Amino acid sequence: MRHSIILFLVLLLVQCSGIKNKKGQEPIARVYDKYLYSGDLQDIVPSNISKADSVILVRDFTDKWIKQQLLLYKAEMNLTEEEKNVDKQIENYRTSLLIFKYEQSLIKQKLDTMVSQNEILNYYNENSSNFMLNDNLVKALFVQVPRTSPDIWKVRRWYRLENEENIKNLEDYCYQYATKYDYFNDSWIYFSEIEKILPFKIENPEQYLKYRKYIEAKDSTNYFFVNVKDYRLVGTVTPLELVRENIRNIIFNKRRISLIKELESEIYNDALNRNNFTIY
Repeated sequence: MRHSIILFLVLLLVQCSGIKNKKGQEPIARVYDKYLYSGDLQDIVPSNISKADSVILVRDFTDKWIKQQLLLYKAEMNLTEEEKNVDKQIENYRTSLLIFKYEQSLIKQKLDTMVSQNEILNYYNENSSNFMLNDNLVKALFVQVPRTSPDIWKVRRWYRLENEENIKNLEDYCYQYATKYDYFNDSWIYFSEIEKILPFKIENPEQYLKYRKYIEAKDSTNYFFVNVKDYRLVGTVTPLELVRENIRNIIFNKRRISLIKELESEIYNDALNRNNFTIY
C-alpha cells in the first residue's frame, strides 16, 4: 500500500515536471546537476495517511530539498578551499557520536536506575543550601465570591474551620456561587499567585505570613477569603516534595558520570596491560 502511494506521488510529480527517467528511477526534482529520486521517499511517507496528505508531505520535503541544495551550491561556489575542508570536523563528529552511542549502550546494560527514598532524603539533608526558596510558599484555601452572593457570613465561618462538615458545606456553596475556589491543603503554591488576585498590595509578605493565618478582603465586586494552612518563607529550604524529582535526576546523573569514568579507566588499563597503545 505504501509503495503504491509513493508510486502515485512520483508519477504525479513527474508528469507535472516533465523530467525523464534516470538511473532506473523517476527523478522528482533537480537542482543544477543534483537529482532527487523516487527512492529517496521510501522513509518519508507514512503508510497510514491519505493520498492528499501524502502529496503535501512530498511537496514539502521536495521544497526543503531544493532549498538545501541551492544553499549548498552557493556555499561550494563562494567558500574557499580551506573553508570547504570539513573532513576533520566530520571525523570529530563521527568519533564523538560513536563513543556516545557506545557509552549509552554500556550505561543501559550496567547503570542502576533505581534511586531510593533514603538516598533522596540524605542528599536533600546534606545539600539543603542548594534548595533555598526565592519565593514564599503556602498551603492554603482560597475563595472568591461575588458580593451579591447570599449568606456570606457562613463562608466566613466555614473557611476558618477545618472539619469535614465545614469543608463539604464550603465546597457545596462555592460550587453554586464562587468565581474561584482553590483547596491547596496538600500541595504548595507560590504565595505571589494569591497576591496577584487579592485587591490590595502586601508590602512585606514574609512578615504578613508570620502573623496572618486568615485573610479577608473585598473590592467593588467580590469578597476574598484565604486560610493559610502552612507556609515557607524566602531564604528557607524548599520542601522536599517540590525538589524530589530534581534530586532523583541529580543522583542518577552522578551515577552515570561515575560509571562512564569507571568504564574509561577499565578500557584504558586493559589496553595498557595488553600493550595496545604506546606513548612516545
